[in-house]
Amino acid sequence: MEVCCGFGELVGGKTAVYISHRLSSCKFCDRIAVFSEGTIKEMGTHDELVVREGGIYSEMFRAQAQYYV
Repeated sequence: MEVCCGFGELVGGKTAVYISHRLSSCKFCDRIAVFSEGTIKEMGTHDELVVREGGIYSEMFRAQAQYYV
């Protein structure tokens, strides 16, 4: 797992929950859960979710990506 900003060292290899609205900072996560209206709507890796047609994560990632290019 590629670890962002020392997060891996901080949690010491334990299971941790990383909450972020900035999707580019979630790329290092092993699994991503997308919540909407109080339930999990999508779950997968960044690579799986970013290519999902019509997916919430992919739409939000593309909307945010314009600010990082």
